[in-house]
Amino acid sequence: MLRFDKYFLMKPKDVIEYAKEKLSIFDEGCDLECREIGDGNLNYVFRVWDNNSKKSVIIKQAGDTARISDDFKLSTDRNRIEAEILQLEGRLAPGFVPVVYKYDSIMNCCSMEDLSDHTIMRTALIEKEKFPLFTDHITTFMVNTLLLTTDVVLGHKEKKEAVKRFINPELCEITEDLVYTEPYNDYRGRNIVFAPNLEWVKKELYEDKELLIEVSKLKFEFMNNAQALLHGDLHTGSIFITKDSTKIIDPEFAFYGPMGYDVGNVIANLIFAWANADATIEDKNKREDYKKWLETTISEIIDMFKEKFIKSWKENVTEVLAKEEGFDRWYLGTVLRDTSAVCGLELNRRIVGMAKVKDITSIEDEKSRMRAERICMTAAKHYIKDRENHKSGADFLKTLKDAEKKFER
Repeated sequence: MLRFDKYFLMKPKDVIEYAKEKLSIFDEGCDLECREIGDGNLNYVFRVWDNNSKKSVIIKQAGDTARISDDFKLSTDRNRIEAEILQLEGRLAPGFVPVVYKYDSIMNCCSMEDLSDHTIMRTALIEKEKFPLFTDHITTFMVNTLLLTTDVVLGHKEKKEAVKRFINPELCEITEDLVYTEPYNDYRGRNIVFAPNLEWVKKELYEDKELLIEVSKLKFEFMNNAQALLHGDLHTGSIFITKDSTKIIDPEFAFYGPMGYDVGNVIANLIFAWANADATIEDKNKREDYKKWLETTISEIIDMFKEKFIKSWKENVTEVLAKEEGFDRWYLGTVLRDTSAVCGLELNRRIVGMAKVKDITSIEDEKSRMRAERICMTAAKHYIKDRENHKSGADFLKTLKDAEKKFER
């Protein structure tokens, strides 16, 4: 057949033929089925399976526009970046990403391990599940994939070549717009604000001059600090999970930037889960129990990340001046500062911007959602403005709890 020699956007029937022709996963003569399962903003994700052998595969294809909006014209090279990043992360943090079987530069698609036995973490958290191993898993993943891709570990030329290889201007531009600009200046008119909070957002975000200056600083730091190879979109919708396993997916936003961007995204999205639990669990004891687990998780991720970071620094750093006493603590302090800032940025952009999270939008009671949003955005402003003083899990947690106290149930 060989009809996949020119790019086109595939439908499920095309994906079945592609799997038979291009992959060596399935038996000859197999009867395959396919379903499009993507629920993200950018790409098309297909699951292909054989009912007889139980073999299956995920095939992810990049289109030249985002699914969320045709306004976003994108290079399909992001699929190459994703495939290579997953393979690299698989070496740096074994067991924490799906196995990549094939990258096809013509069809701009990546074939990888099917994780159907896992659950999307955001969905599981909304259903109030707990994952006792997540803190250990996610901190190992972040320390290994972030610190080990910096130029305190890599040779300087090697790191600069990696920066060049993983430059990702189209997707960075989305981040620069949706995270660092539009939640504070709706100059394109694309923000979607929950109506009961419209005036509150105008006053607390759009008209807060001190906040706008700090976000402006952060935007230009993001664009110019090629510190580590980021996942770039590390939220609970990009994590597949079970009680025993954590798998990170969807690194198409990967590029070299400030490593606190990944850490801050994880913390912010756990806060969204906290806000959802606070708003939707009617039984007080159950509500406080689940919130407490999330609070402990948030705090322990910060503290365990710090501990593992310093340990890995001592074992892996090669740059001679980075071995000077005290430099590791200073460097880690800059990462925590950025973590705090990005946590705030992510909280604001998912509430005010066009790319929402179900943790918030699924809150049906108007008063409860209004309160949840205001708690998140109040904490967010503090994470941004006072980012230099968030150095421990307790610091991050105090900001959230202080914001909660400002709004009566």
